[in-house]
Amino acid sequence: MLYEVLMVVYLLVALGLIGLVLIQRGKGADMGASFGAGASNTVFGSGGSGNFLSRFTAVLATLFFAISLLLGAMTAGNEKQGDEWENLEVPASEQVPAEQDVPGNQPTDIPD
Repeated sequence: MLYEVLMVVYLLVALGLIGLVLIQRGKGADMGASFGAGASNTVFGSGGSGNFLSRFTAVLATLFFAISLLLGAMTAGNEKQGDEWENLEVPASEQVPAEQDVPGNQPTDIPD
């Protein structure tokens, strides 16, 4: 139950982190705004968006790494059950010979 809840929170944090990184402006965006290429006023004010978005991004990144470590620690001891096709311990006497395995591989009586 805890694993499923952590996976959902992990997904939401990852999507939020992606969204916040895409919303933020790059370092060179201020130079373009000085030449009139963009508006310098934003929803959070001219300088307030950088602090809010960068701090919230840092919080989400910390949560992302913490949940990653927690999920890794939870699943480190679990052993995955193998598939029946991965069993390499079957004796060769029980395996089907290759010439019977493929249809149409039998010799045919074609006169010369």
